[in-house]
Parts: sequence; C-alpha cells; structure tokens
Amino acid sequence: MADNKKRRRNNPTADDDTNHLPFKNILKPDPAILETLKTFSASSSSASSTAQTLTLQDLTLPFPCREVSDLSLSSVQHNIESLVLSITRSILSGNGFAFDVPSRSAANQLYVPELDRIVLKDKTSVRPFANISTVRKTAITARIMQLIHQLCLKGIHVTKRDLFYTDVKLFQDQMQSDAVLDDVSCMLGCTRSSLNVVAAEKGVVVGRLIFSDNGDMIDCTKMGMGGKAIPPNIDRVGDMQSDALFILLVEKDAAYMRLAEDRFYNRFPCIIVTAKGQPDVATRLFLRKMKTELKLPVLALVDSDPYGLKILSVYGCGSKNMSYDSANLTTPDIKWLGVRPSDLDKYKIPEQCRLPMTEQDIKTGKDLLEEDFVKKNPGWVEELTLMVKTKQKAEIQALSTFGFQYLSEVYLPLKLQQKDWL
Repeated sequence: MADNKKRRRNNPTADDDTNHLPFKNILKPDPAILETLKTFSASSSSASSTAQTLTLQDLTLPFPCREVSDLSLSSVQHNIESLVLSITRSILSGNGFAFDVPSRSAANQLYVPELDRIVLKDKTSVRPFANISTVRKTAITARIMQLIHQLCLKGIHVTKRDLFYTDVKLFQDQMQSDAVLDDVSCMLGCTRSSLNVVAAEKGVVVGRLIFSDNGDMIDCTKMGMGGKAIPPNIDRVGDMQSDALFILLVEKDAAYMRLAEDRFYNRFPCIIVTAKGQPDVATRLFLRKMKTELKLPVLALVDSDPYGLKILSVYGCGSKNMSYDSANLTTPDIKWLGVRPSDLDKYKIPEQCRLPMTEQDIKTGKDLLEEDFVKKNPGWVEELTLMVKTKQKAEIQALSTFGFQYLSEVYLPLKLQQKDWL
C-alpha cells in the first residue's frame, strides 16, 4: 500500500504536465495579452477606415484587364439573350457559330502589387462549333447558358452538382461543367454568385459573431463544437455584429475542432473560420464580408508546407482559376500567424513530428518563391527559403506532441502575446 502511495506521488499529475508545457512559463496573464490584442485590433480598424480602396480603374496599366461585378438576375438574363442574338446574326450572315471566351490561362493573368491581387488580362480565344477539337465544349457552353437562363426566369438557386446532373452524358465529368460555368460567368461579366449557382456548404464559422441568415439571427457562440455552416449564397448574409478583436482563419478542420471545443474564442475574443482545406467561394466571400464590415484583422493558421502558404495566398491574393473575380473574392492584409518553418526549431518540434518534403513539395516551394505576391513580402520569402533549404514540413497537429491542447493553451496565446505574425 505504501509503495502504491509512493508511486502515485512520483508520477506527475495532469496539472504538473500542464505546468511543464514548453514555453508556458513565459506566457503573460490573459489580461496583458488582451491589451496587446486590443491595441492591434484598434490600429487595424483605424487603418481600414482611412485606407482608400484602389480599383483597376484607378490604375494606368499597360494593357486592359477584365473584371466582373455583381449583376441582378434580369441583367444576367439580358446579357445571355444579347449574346444569343449576336450568335444568331453571325449564323444567318454565314459566319458560323462561335463563342468569344476570355482566356483564363496563366499567361493571361497578372499580379498587380498596388491591388495586392491577381487580375485577368483581356485576351480572348474563339470557341467555334464547326471545329472537331472544340465542338463539344461549345455545346457545353451553350447548354450551361440555357440552364442559367432558366434559373434567371425562375429566380431559384441550384448547386453545381445539380447543374451537372441535368445533362450527365454531355458534361461527362463535373470538372468540365464547373470550368465552363466559370467561362460563362466571365463572358457575361458577372460574378459566379450572380448566376444563382452555388457550391455545397463546406466552410464553417464559430465564435464571437452574430449575423442574419435569410432573416434568421444566428449567434455563432451557441452553435456547439461544429459551428455554423457558411451559407453558400452570400446574399442571405447580413446584419453582422461582433465584439471580437480578430478573425482567426484556420486551414484544417482538426485544428478548428480543437479551438472550438476549447472555446478559444471566449478566452481571446475572436471569430474562427475554416474552409476545411482548399478555400471555396462561399468561405472566401464570407471572410471578405467579415473583414470589410467588421474591420477586424485576419490572422491565418496553416500547415508549415508550400500548400499551406498557397491556401493563404488564395484567400489574400486570389486564385488563378478565378482571377476574373478577384476583386470580390480576396481579403486584403491577412497576417501569417503560423505554423511557420521557423516555428519548428523555435518551439522545438521533435524530429519524429516533422515530415521530409517530397520532390513535388520542393518544386512547389521554389515556384512560390518566384511568385510576385510572395516576393512582395520579405518575411514570406525568408520563411519559404528556410523551408526549401531544410526540406522539412509539418502540420498544425505536430504541436499535439506537447499535448492535445498545446495549440490553444500555449502556442496561439504566445504568438498573440509576441505579435508574432507576418
């Protein structure tokens, strides 16, 4: 019995484990960290209020660029009918049936430093029906336009999956119908949301945010661990209210769940949002709306690998696939909070929790170093260079080696305390 008591005394308790977490001893009390955050949030809000929003029209670029805008259903319907009339005249005059499609290739895209986002140049390509290599894609384009016209007349929304299943034999693969949907959006000069075609719900949000969803008031502090699904139609969202000090953008669902369960947003007032991997349009629109309306700083938590930084850049600078709509989809001035390559040594992440980069990883990292939006930020260049040099990567979950709650109890609070973001 005495031996058992002795053994229990020698074994550290759960509290002892918590007290011996690496770097926990240098954490300041929460009120001190909150004061730092309040100062940061106030300066960010002030900068957002005074900053003049530049547009393409404000700049003198050496070549014309193409941008789309939100259009009403009647305007979309009018644009489709005008385009069809133009094609009909072309056929009747003996010039055949063809679409003028804006090129969305990499060569037709440009990063504009003044706007800090990717834009689409004005080059187009002809998609003729009377050509064996393009006949099927031309047919798909016409069919997509027909379906969009029906949506305009009925005033309803459908998912991209619904659209695909209206003509599976023609589309064959949803990737093909999705790609043509973006082409049509660009041709009509409207955002994809204006077409009333949405993706299935993917992103989620939790924390200090109240907003209306189609007239229903949603309190994101009362949504449980799973949070509130981000509405696929941003037009349903309004009346945003928050007492948060910042927005925490999280790449992975696992990290999001950890922070949501620990109610990190109550300890440090924030809004936590994730698209569970690759950013979808709805989450990008929702993040931009929060940033614009609430004027809160955005801090990003992504994996320490090239793909984590690519995901961060899609939120901040836009994707090449949808560069025509970058004005509506990008959120300016997102700070890279972690996990950064330098954190692996700084926080003494064990070797067994790090992963060797593959040849493809290294190539992706080197390609990113050549991107203008990376070169603009010396801190990003330094971190990426370190990653490529050490050939090591790590996921956010590598921090769990110190305990499942290390992320919320030590890592993030210390990052916020030290204002350690880029």
